Amino acid sequence: METRTGSCHCGAVVFTVQLPAGLQNLRRCNCSLCRRKGAVMAMVALDGLTVTQGADKLSLYQWNTKVAKHYFCSVCGIYTHHQRRSKPDEYGFNVACLEGVDPFALGDIPVANGSAQSMVAPD
Repeated sequence: METRTGSCHCGAVVFTVQLPAGLQNLRRCNCSLCRRKGAVMAMVALDGLTVTQGADKLSLYQWNTKVAKHYFCSVCGIYTHHQRRSKPDEYGFNVACLEGVDPFALGDIPVANGSAQSMVAPD
């Protein structure tokens, strides 16, 4: 089991992820929110991500069905993780927040068709 530490830009929010098989299943998403944030994400079970510092600094953003929970640092604005709507037993997390990870060195990242799952008209 690999444990990685991540943080927002200002360091107010710090989290760890437990990666049973390392960093895998990387993706981007083309839904209206993810398209704008442009993050490379990976997924873990809910018990695989722990906010170790700054939980009080996280802002929650929800929209549409309000099932998904998107978390951002209230100080610097960086998206750190989200609880998924399509699989609410998982968190997606921002791979670029992990220490020692350069998202530009990861090669081609598949794009999930989140816009096809949208409950609202595309914008």
